[in-house]
Amino acid sequence: MRGLWLLLVLVAAANAERLFVGEQVLRVNVESEEQMQLLQALETQEEWELDFWLHPVSTELPVDIRVPRSSVSAVTEFLSAHGIPYSVIINNLQELLDEEKAEMMENQMKERSTRSFNFGSYHPIETIYSWMDTLVAQHPKLVTKQEIGRSYENRPMYVLKFSTGGNNRPAIWMDTGIHSREWVSQATGVWTANKIATDYGTDASLTSLLNTMDIYMLLLANPDGYAYTHSNDRMWRKTRSKNSGSVCRGVDPNRNWNAGFGGPGASRNPCSDSYHGPSAHSEIEVKNVVDLVRNHGNFKSFISVHAYSQLLMYPYGYSCKSVPHQSELDSVGRAAVQKLTSLYGTRYKVGSICNIIYQASGGSIDWSYDIGIKYSFAFELRDTGRYGFILPANQIIPTASETWLALKHVMEYVRDHPY
Repeated sequence: MRGLWLLLVLVAAANAERLFVGEQVLRVNVESEEQMQLLQALETQEEWELDFWLHPVSTELPVDIRVPRSSVSAVTEFLSAHGIPYSVIINNLQELLDEEKAEMMENQMKERSTRSFNFGSYHPIETIYSWMDTLVAQHPKLVTKQEIGRSYENRPMYVLKFSTGGNNRPAIWMDTGIHSREWVSQATGVWTANKIATDYGTDASLTSLLNTMDIYMLLLANPDGYAYTHSNDRMWRKTRSKNSGSVCRGVDPNRNWNAGFGGPGASRNPCSDSYHGPSAHSEIEVKNVVDLVRNHGNFKSFISVHAYSQLLMYPYGYSCKSVPHQSELDSVGRAAVQKLTSLYGTRYKVGSICNIIYQASGGSIDWSYDIGIKYSFAFELRDTGRYGFILPANQIIPTASETWLALKHVMEYVRDHPY
């Protein structure tokens, strides 16, 4: 094992990979409106270089902050001075990242020697793309791979289409990994695609669904960002496009949709992780999806999968007002979450984005709902903050398995309630 650690250090050095030695993740429990305002002021302050994993939005929700080593004492002193309670949930982020990387390398060696694919491991983009070809080859009558365009850095964007034939049938859209560091999202997408392909023909409900509808899955909605989380910066969230007039790269692809674009919960600062971009659909990764969905014209459900927080949400994010189908979406969401919880007891909250997490403009499911796709949902997968974006690989299959029960409920409901 020692040799593997040394190899990791050498690989990191060669790639000029960003290291997070001594960085901490603090959980802050806000007790008053005044404390909330202090934390919101911290968010806009750039010198401490804080990365808010969970934002200060309400006294009922915790705030998670990744703090660079150089700012740890300043931040903890600030919190103590204002009587704001906090705890350290990750003491040294690099240690977790080293474990994650060592496990991945070990898995890659195993996969090479056994020529198999491990659904309970995280994989680089090339491995996922090559696995897609294997899936298509194994299920040629059900699965096709379609390139819907290229990313900013010219990577192909592939959609897996599950179809038993017919033209322009009603369809369900699902994307994973729009925020590149949320690795359990992409891993859940891969497991789910495999589940759909292998259960068709044996699971009566799924079979009846696919005999009348198609399912489209975009497993890497932000391929450049995902590649970058593997090569340079594990905490990267955005796309990799260049921003004119700024040294900071990338746009938050889930603030870039034409739905309340540029409103609350999106930043106009190109260096911010929630930068909305110069204009709606400026990001080619977003535009590729917009074009496909619009040209298809018969999507009945649009599901986007994120991590973390354990939430199932429906529109709106850009406004706190209720959507016309609010009560129906809420009851579908609650029934889906009940199914999810039945497997391991994992608790989820259900509600509109604005009411259960925070106001956020320019999001994909607000856009899909506004163009007439009634059953628009977003998941925030495990966990609730113990590991945050660094969810251990041994939780991939449990996460995907429980999420599948919720997804299946939503898809069956969509099938049974045509509009």
